[in-house]
Amino acid sequence: MLRSTLYLRFLSVAVMAVVSCNESTAPKPLNKLPSSGENFRLSFGSCNNHLKPNLLWDDILQSEAQAFVWGGDIIYADTDDVTKIRRYYSELSALESYAQLAASMPISGTWDDHDYGLNDGGSEFSVKAQSKEALFEFLQVSADDPSRNREGVYQKQSLVHEEYSVDILHLDTRYFRSALTEGTNGKRYQPNPYGQGTILGEAQWQWLETQLKESTANLIIINSSIQVLSSEHPFEKWNNMPHERERLIALIDASVIPVVILSGDRHISEFSVMPPSLDRSFALLDFTSSGLTHAYSGFSGEPNPFRVNTVVSEVSFGILDVDFTNKLLTGYIVGDNAEVLESLQLEF
Repeated sequence: MLRSTLYLRFLSVAVMAVVSCNESTAPKPLNKLPSSGENFRLSFGSCNNHLKPNLLWDDILQSEAQAFVWGGDIIYADTDDVTKIRRYYSELSALESYAQLAASMPISGTWDDHDYGLNDGGSEFSVKAQSKEALFEFLQVSADDPSRNREGVYQKQSLVHEEYSVDILHLDTRYFRSALTEGTNGKRYQPNPYGQGTILGEAQWQWLETQLKESTANLIIINSSIQVLSSEHPFEKWNNMPHERERLIALIDASVIPVVILSGDRHISEFSVMPPSLDRSFALLDFTSSGLTHAYSGFSGEPNPFRVNTVVSEVSFGILDVDFTNKLLTGYIVGDNAEVLESLQLEF
């Protein structure tokens, strides 16, 4: 009965949000990011070209976040020249505004294709092992971290807030990923035949399953460079391998600990929410934040059956507030000068 009640309550809130959006086309006023208060606050973002104006690091620094998470495309190297990849990371690290952020809070994350080195690249990339080392040097992953001794960049980060804890599981959607299926009629990709290919590779799948089963945290955050819930656009996404997406959602459904997904890649920011189900008592949020230095300003719409509220197609970063006492998640899509461009609140 409790899960059914939560499901109906979520549907009611979602319907109200849709009605509100449809009733008025007037731009909504922009508000400043509020203080974090007693909440655990996480900042995150993706799609950062250090050769473009980096306008948001001061806003992230002043956001009162406890940590910053990279969602991928930390740099735009697009090369198999690892010397250039390392140089770009060094140039980003040397930016005064980013250096101040790195000195003030822990920074972790994963990669996507442009920092990996190959646009839309996967397991075929010839220098992926060397590219991993360049990323880990940039992120200052400790020499004794278990991720140093295995293929790929997937790893766990644990953060503590008062008596509560958060596990962040950084996935690697590049190192092991099989070939994608080219699309037709102008679409970049279409889903692979069901059961064909892998995104994570079996070793990473086993690691993820173990982390979800054995975690003792109060909240688990899965950091995926590509979108999980949005399933109908023609670009990179988990639904390009539908069986892999189903496997991931099934693992999340089986978790006794609430899970949130962070994603990037798209040069748009949006909230996608899968309502609670008989197997999952919490609404599953896929919070996409992209990009930090450039965005899809010409965005004119695309289907996403899980979208709540409106798409933001200007430079922005994400803020996730966690109120453990009242079991509330609040997501903010934030632009320059700490302007809140969109927000969403969910129970967990």
